[in-house]
Amino acid sequence: MLRIRNHQFIQDSKPFFYFADTCWSAFTNIAESDWNYYLDYRRQQGFNVIQINILKQWDSSGMDLNIYPFAITKDDSGYRFDYSKINVSYFDRAEKMLTAIQQRGMVPALVLLWSNYVPGTWASKLARNNMFTFAELDHYVSYVTKRFKKFNPIYFVSGDTDFPTTETINYYREVLKAAKENDPEALYSFHIKGRFSDVPSEFLEQMDFFSYQSGHNIDGQATAYTIPMSERTKFNGPIVNTEPCYDQISYSRNKYGRFSSHDVRSAAWRSVLSGADAGITYGAHGIWSWHHTGASFGVVAGEGFDVPFDWHDALQFRGATDLSQLKQLILSNFPNGCVPTDIQLNNNEEIRSATNIENNRYFIYLPTNTELDVSPLGLNQNNSEVTIFDLQKHIQLRGRWMASSRIGLSTCLEDVLIVIERKI
Repeated sequence: MLRIRNHQFIQDSKPFFYFADTCWSAFTNIAESDWNYYLDYRRQQGFNVIQINILKQWDSSGMDLNIYPFAITKDDSGYRFDYSKINVSYFDRAEKMLTAIQQRGMVPALVLLWSNYVPGTWASKLARNNMFTFAELDHYVSYVTKRFKKFNPIYFVSGDTDFPTTETINYYREVLKAAKENDPEALYSFHIKGRFSDVPSEFLEQMDFFSYQSGHNIDGQATAYTIPMSERTKFNGPIVNTEPCYDQISYSRNKYGRFSSHDVRSAAWRSVLSGADAGITYGAHGIWSWHHTGASFGVVAGEGFDVPFDWHDALQFRGATDLSQLKQLILSNFPNGCVPTDIQLNNNEEIRSATNIENNRYFIYLPTNTELDVSPLGLNQNNSEVTIFDLQKHIQLRGRWMASSRIGLSTCLEDVLIVIERKI
């Protein structure tokens, strides 16, 4: 079971770097044989958390399993759930899938109530389902937390939400209350909408870690580092970017273009070195919605995403391996977490840096390769040694000084991690 120590997760008294894959639509879309293959693949890559929406994802890809969490009535405009009639077979199946996660030494992170089920949220206006009945919230949440607590899950009370109305807040208050009554030992957070950080103070006080998403808007990628920089001043627990831009997802708002593995690395590294150092989440466009070639994918409103790749192809996107390297480098160099320097280098806030508690080792992330003046950090060629990591090719290079405090341009063609060891 996970615990919290300062800004970190702890498992069996050892630091646990939250390295999650996003598989929101697992319970409704994935066949058992595919599930086992997927889990084995991700486990080999070093993932230790799988993020899942307990209920049907409103923007998942089409599927033919025809299994739903509640009694359902469909028509041309959407579907209506009878929230008083829980489909036990759906949760029997989900329990088998959670057993498979546990058997591989991984942790499930489960969303209790995605925003499309809650009145007043941005997604409630786009949802094809009816809103959850407030009177049935306690019954549903008590049911799932009692069934799933043996898997020692992390719970997200909300999914991709905002908090625009009193009614919205009341819904999530009821969900959190019921969940904690039935699984008080679990860790809780709120998954909130992209580029958003305003959480009601009552929830901020009760959450065990702060979850945010820098998301998939090409114009909002700076929130990968601006949000943790801001939240670190008022939240004293772990912070995780639980939804940076997905690998090969299209730019939201129907803009033409897709996020590359370089974009994914950039969001991840800038998050971790800016205060969100408890972990990072990866997502592949085709895995989160569990897409099959030719299946429906109707997210044309709201975020407005282009068609996903088939899940077989998306599983092999290189961004997963890139972030596995991030995990390894953070754990081997900053076992007790890293401290953002909040010092601007080269007069560019996109270049992020952090140090260890002893203040003798520095990580500096360059989204684009360039010469770098490190004098603002008090570092120079007389007191420091430099190592370069080519994050595109996964190779280590020897750094060189061009001047007393200026590190020369390396041969890396994309982004660069500079590791500086201060001599004692």
